[in-house]
Amino acid sequence: MLPTIEEAKNELKIAGQLNPGPWIEHSVNVGIAARNIAQKVSGMDGDKAYIVGMLHDIGRRVGIVNIPKHVYEGYKYAMDRGWDEVARVCMTHSYPLMKDEFDYNPQTEEERTIKDYIINCQADDYDRLIQICDALATDYGFVILEKRFVDVTRRYGIMENYIKGWDITFKNKEYFEEQMRCSIYDVLPDIGKTTLLCPPPWKPNKI
Repeated sequence: MLPTIEEAKNELKIAGQLNPGPWIEHSVNVGIAARNIAQKVSGMDGDKAYIVGMLHDIGRRVGIVNIPKHVYEGYKYAMDRGWDEVARVCMTHSYPLMKDEFDYNPQTEEERTIKDYIINCQADDYDRLIQICDALATDYGFVILEKRFVDVTRRYGIMENYIKGWDITFKNKEYFEEQMRCSIYDVLPDIGKTTLLCPPPWKPNKI
């Protein structure tokens, strides 16, 4: 199940009051990118893409910024409301390698729950779409993938699986472009302008 578009927008508004930050604008832009791409792909629902894109980071409403915590909190929050399709994307959006992300034994309850979910989940087109849109959208607009990868690395540092994740994202780009019959960049407003902007990387306060 899914919330309506208006419900999703209201959820983000409330989340922004609970935990203000550029992640709200980022989430809105992920939704826009997902909708615009899905509308060009046969069999995909633009409204569904818009909703799950807007709410992919909803776990950040509680003020937690690291990957496992916000993934877990978002999944719990969405499931409590019966929004299983949102809950799924809350889980999958940060793990482009899916089960191959987990070449270690998680130590926390959150990480164990995430691993159990991901290793039993086969990525579908909405999972892939939000993963790539997460890499296209900033709080100030849309940027080419390479720009976004540098921005995230400047904020969090380089991790072992980053490059593998980038490779998967580029494969997903080609996958969607083949179906769209155009570049994904063609449907992202003002990407040429915003890609050239160089704001300092956002440094969230860790909790």
